[in-house]
Amino acid sequence: MNIPRLTLIGAGPGDIELITVKGIRAIKSADVVLYDALTNEELLEFAHPKALRIYVGKRLGKYVYTQDEINQKIVSLALEYGHVVRLKGGDPFVFGRGFEEIEYARNFNIECEVVSGVTSAIAAPASIGIPVTTRGFSESFWVITGTTKAGELSKDITLAAQSTATVVILMGMSKLSQICELFASNGKSETPIAIIQNGTRNNVNFAIGTVSTIIQSVKEQQISNPAVIVIGEVVSLHPSFIEKFSDELALSNKL
Repeated sequence: MNIPRLTLIGAGPGDIELITVKGIRAIKSADVVLYDALTNEELLEFAHPKALRIYVGKRLGKYVYTQDEINQKIVSLALEYGHVVRLKGGDPFVFGRGFEEIEYARNFNIECEVVSGVTSAIAAPASIGIPVTTRGFSESFWVITGTTKAGELSKDITLAAQSTATVVILMGMSKLSQICELFASNGKSETPIAIIQNGTRNNVNFAIGTVSTIIQSVKEQQISNPAVIVIGEVVSLHPSFIEKFSDELALSNKL
């Protein structure tokens, strides 16, 4: 009988090459792999042919298992098979509910390990050439969930909208109008903003604009959930922003 244990792995933002070597090594030794909706399924090819592969993803309120059921499944499978790998998109400790799973498993004396992953909060902007900080543009950055457990807009966004920091919002597309209204009410209607879907993947899609124009750009680019929202002057460094707004400035000067 294998010793019951859990390895919580951050699979990264989508590009399979962004998972860590340690993460791949753990997948190879797994008896069971529980994977999420945001996990690149190509990573499952690293698992042993006899390993169980079980989808437990949740997306936009639609799920195969509740979080409580996932917690229970981790424990029951670890006790029955041994090594359970919990494969989560991005980093499991960045709005991934990873600590809840670790905490539950430890109550059953199951050995636990966390393998950090590359978070989409940084990698998605970087994949299209936007840094979250750079000298002269941003001295810090916020990473905020767009939607709280109660389904409401996070109050931290109100505070972030008053700062000069880069603001990265995850799970916020359903609240995009509210977010833009909030930033505009703080005098930031012309602040650069980017929306990035499938960051780091081959099918990446993004929209670049300002707080006042981004909703229309999102419609034109047909961007939907899940996506990363980046608000701040660093977005102005993207070539398409420079091209678009330099053209508009040139036109206004002619008029």
